[in-house]
Amino acid sequence: MSSIAQSARAAGERRRPAARTRAKKAASPRLVGGGVISIVLFAALLAGVVAVNVAVLRLNVELDRTGRERSQLKADVAGLRAELSSSAATSHIERVATEELGLVLADPETTTYVPLRKR
Repeated sequence: MSSIAQSARAAGERRRPAARTRAKKAASPRLVGGGVISIVLFAALLAGVVAVNVAVLRLNVELDRTGRERSQLKADVAGLRAELSSSAATSHIERVATEELGLVLADPETTTYVPLRKR
């Protein structure tokens, strides 16, 4: 081989490896900053979703407690109505008057009526 061919070959060999190996780009600060921002944004959104779910859970617990309290109050009202109706019965009033207060029924012959003025 001639010296010209050898020098061309040697020059080509030097260039080839330089052409084949590309310089690696360093990660730009913009991409790194954008990645960090997107991670922080995603974490904030995830924390918001968790906070909303916790709030909904607390409201459901409160709603359940209120429903149980309402049922209990309805049962109490029904019991009080039953007690009131039994207390207002004539037989109950007569029994309380005779046993506890010592009252007796008036004789119908000694009963007098007072006439009232008409309004």
